[in-house]
Amino acid sequence: MSQEINISDSKDFSRDWVASSRMIFYVTFFALAAFVFGTSISLYQHRYKGKPDIEIQGSTKYTPEYK
Repeated sequence: MSQEINISDSKDFSRDWVASSRMIFYVTFFALAAFVFGTSISLYQHRYKGKPDIEIQGSTKYTPEYK
């Protein structure tokens, strides 16, 4: 009974589950970070600019002002 051990020094992505899971973790982390950063930039660009100054007719106010 002879047992043959094949030692492969190649860093194959499909055979090394530790390296592949680490790479998938980093890709997922950076994709999530890029998504959060892009979303926050978009929300900042489309933020509420403040209350606009609108001229309201005096007769339509809560206490009307007639001439």
